[in-house]
Amino acid sequence: MRRTPFLSSFTFLLIALLLSLAIGSVFIPPLEVWRAISGTSTNETFRTILWDIRLPRTILIALVGAALAGSGAAYQGLFRNPLADPYLIGVASGAGLGAVLAMSIRWPYTMLGLTAVPMAAFAASLLTVFLVYKFAHVGGSVPTTNLILAGVAVSSFAASLTSFLMLRSTGELRRAIGWLLGGVSLIGWDVTLALIPYLSIGLTTLVLNGYALNLLQFGDDQAAQMGLDVRRAKFIVIVAASLVTAAAVSFAGIIGFIGLIVPHVARMWWGVDYRRLIPLSILGGASALLFADVLARVVMAPQELPVGIITALAGAPFFLWVLRRAKNQGLW
Repeated sequence: MRRTPFLSSFTFLLIALLLSLAIGSVFIPPLEVWRAISGTSTNETFRTILWDIRLPRTILIALVGAALAGSGAAYQGLFRNPLADPYLIGVASGAGLGAVLAMSIRWPYTMLGLTAVPMAAFAASLLTVFLVYKFAHVGGSVPTTNLILAGVAVSSFAASLTSFLMLRSTGELRRAIGWLLGGVSLIGWDVTLALIPYLSIGLTTLVLNGYALNLLQFGDDQAAQMGLDVRRAKFIVIVAASLVTAAAVSFAGIIGFIGLIVPHVARMWWGVDYRRLIPLSILGGASALLFADVLARVVMAPQELPVGIITALAGAPFFLWVLRRAKNQGLW
């Protein structure tokens, strides 16, 4: 593997981490950031802000971006479509339904009540993926077209139930809309550490299946002739990608376009080898969402925008440009 792409990705990630730690309602100079992290700072205020608020938030945002971009790259390889995203088979709709359902119960604003929302979103998103996989299963295989169609059907049903619950639960409507637009509502080390096991298992599995995704690009029949257990490979990729997406969405809401744009850019810059594309997408996703989060803090300061608005404003024009580029090149 060439080192240049990874060196560039790590450099962008370090810059994004520094900006995320430094910029906010209280600006912390980069030198003070380093002193606070190394434990040599004498400014107690900076140390408290950094360790109790910004550092866990920054790590959480980076993990979410890495999860969305890594799973997006895997789904694009699985469906052999560079415009597929992590929400294609219903993860987002299921998570939204679970979150709004938990909010409609009106849990008390205790730690247990606040964690009920991400836990419900996580459980509902995994249940949605399970249902989609079962509906798409035909005989001894799971055709890609069936997965997409089942995902569309289940997503529409979950979205309808979500809208119904939001209409009935007017008291929680603002909170539900904020969650659906994407944004970190729970901040702290407990939340960040709770996310790490799911992402570690899921993203590691995706990275290790880069070669299998390369073989799947030739089609199921030819991949099988090359010795790949296609059904098993697809199942592993779907489970791992859905796991990390569900975990990310449950704590950060529905953040669009990161899982679509970052893998697409990485593919244009550094090629289609999924052994390299997935880890590069993971690094790029963390950087991209950190930059978007910094913009969300400063665009309307002191008010903070949901980060999903920033990613949508940047992602929608990019998506349209990709469509136009593909059309002009006669790809579609």
